[in-house]
Amino acid sequence: MNRKIYSPLLTIITFTILFSMGIKLQAQQLPPDKIQNYNEIAVKIVRSALLDKKGYEWLKELCSIGPRLSGSENSAKAIEWAKNKMKECGFDSVWLQPVMVPKWVRGKIEKAYISKSKKLNGKKLTIVSYGGSVSTSISGITAEIIEVKSLEEAKKLGDKAKGKIVFYNRPFNNGLLNTFEGYGKTVDQRVNGAIEAAKVGAAAVIVRSVQANYDNVPHTGVMNYEDGVKQIPSAALSVIDADFLSKAIKNEPDLKITIKMDCKTFPDVQSYNVIGQLTGNEKPNEVIVVGGHFDSWDKGCGAHDDGAPCLQTMEALDLLKRLNIKPKRTIRCVLFINEENGLHGGIEYGKYSSVSSEINLAGIESDRGAFTPRGFSATTDSLSLMKMQSWLSVLNKADIEWIRKGGSGGDVGQIKNAKALFGYVPDDQRYMDLHHSDNDVYTAVHPREMELGSAAIAIMSYLLSEEGL
Repeated sequence: MNRKIYSPLLTIITFTILFSMGIKLQAQQLPPDKIQNYNEIAVKIVRSALLDKKGYEWLKELCSIGPRLSGSENSAKAIEWAKNKMKECGFDSVWLQPVMVPKWVRGKIEKAYISKSKKLNGKKLTIVSYGGSVSTSISGITAEIIEVKSLEEAKKLGDKAKGKIVFYNRPFNNGLLNTFEGYGKTVDQRVNGAIEAAKVGAAAVIVRSVQANYDNVPHTGVMNYEDGVKQIPSAALSVIDADFLSKAIKNEPDLKITIKMDCKTFPDVQSYNVIGQLTGNEKPNEVIVVGGHFDSWDKGCGAHDDGAPCLQTMEALDLLKRLNIKPKRTIRCVLFINEENGLHGGIEYGKYSSVSSEINLAGIESDRGAFTPRGFSATTDSLSLMKMQSWLSVLNKADIEWIRKGGSGGDVGQIKNAKALFGYVPDDQRYMDLHHSDNDVYTAVHPREMELGSAAIAIMSYLLSEEGL
């Protein structure tokens, strides 16, 4: 191309595009009187959340029930509690959506100790079974240890792994700013470690606990098996004991440990998503879903993962209700069951949303703990994103700093025909110290941080309701 000949044409085209974008950008901006009105409403929402602390009080009640693993008695109690709480709040509609969920029970025995060593016999090691793992025999599994740092390394072990316990010992990468990125780069050992170890003949698997902090409290989580591959026991080993064991087997390569676990999987059982809504007074058929997963692992009480975030979405509706703010569009809270070990609740709601006559405008998921608000990550088109970014001065009243492209969440991600899907994003620096562990308790949640999150979700939901996309 001759640049001298075509440069005027390129200039005209570029100017036209930029001019068109400028018009569109200008069209996205809200008029000053609307901004002022929304700001006043946002201030009221934040003030009510911080002063009333209803969500935080609800969390205390929820945590007193205990952990809420899918299919458990505690899960059933929590579902009934949430349904009754929504009715007490006066939501326009409250109902339960049936969902079949897996039932895995941890059992009472989780033991590991060094059973053959010149100096360390009887030394206890702290483990927790991974969700879905098979048990050992009553006498346990006693074997030598073979340490690896990756699934690829495990695949290459060949006959060396036969009859042994494969020890995955790749540490969490604390050099990364985003702890979810660190988690993502480590968690494959937990999820698929037993599969690859079984393929080379291992008797069991232990995995360095996937966590950011350094303590003796191992984190559980889901693990997978593969059809046609022998199912072997799999457990998390605390990070302190992981370092200890790594040094010990370097000094004594023939050292053996014994593992005993009595976890068990039962047939699927009936459970429910809990759903409540404020029906829109102008466009009731257009729906904004807010929610999180109501199940938790059976360690701690699931306060940050995902009790408090679920209650933030429930309180978002209650904040509008208690302030007599009536949304144009329907805002629906869905407490999804079984995200941790199956995603069955999200899938079931996704089926409903795909055949319903309703218009699925947006879905907002809260599943990153209840720490200080930071932003919303969004899966949507560029024009919708620009429109929502013009709302930041309002959202900033609840400490929201940004809205940008990104993922939403496993549950709302099942709403395939939504115009926009969001993930509520609080600060993540402490989350991986707590989740899936005995550290995830009520006292780990700060009331102001949690309540600001409730307010942020309430404001975002209301803006979506009033402005649409």
